[in-house]
Amino acid sequence: MLQPKRTRYRRSQKGRMKGNAQRGHQLAFGSFGIKALECAWIEQRQIEAARVAVTRHMQRQGQIWIRIFPDKPITKKPAEVRMGKGKGSPEGFVAPVTPGRILFEAEGVPYALAKEALRLAAQKLPIATKFVVRRDYSE
Repeated sequence: MLQPKRTRYRRSQKGRMKGNAQRGHQLAFGSFGIKALECAWIEQRQIEAARVAVTRHMQRQGQIWIRIFPDKPITKKPAEVRMGKGKGSPEGFVAPVTPGRILFEAEGVPYALAKEALRLAAQKLPIATKFVVRRDYSE
């Protein structure tokens, strides 16, 4: 699964996700993509599940790009632990996503196949998404 090789700090603050994506909001590599319409933390497992869904449906033809990376550590306290006693230990990593962010891109497959593959990927994600096509795309 995706996770950073090393992090500067073991634990991070929650932060706030407000506003739209300032970067990563246009197709950069492929002709097709899915774009986030909501804010969310997307977990490493969800990204991996979406990637598997796309590659299975495209039957390893064409190419896909994952445009998000889970680099934010998330902590959790054990069950039934009293308040206080410091912050919990790191549980996993998430990718903070804001509206407009391109999540996955695909290239080298027909329009219908790409649309269905990315629809299957979107079902694995906890947010609403939108299928986008490059402006100069022609079949």
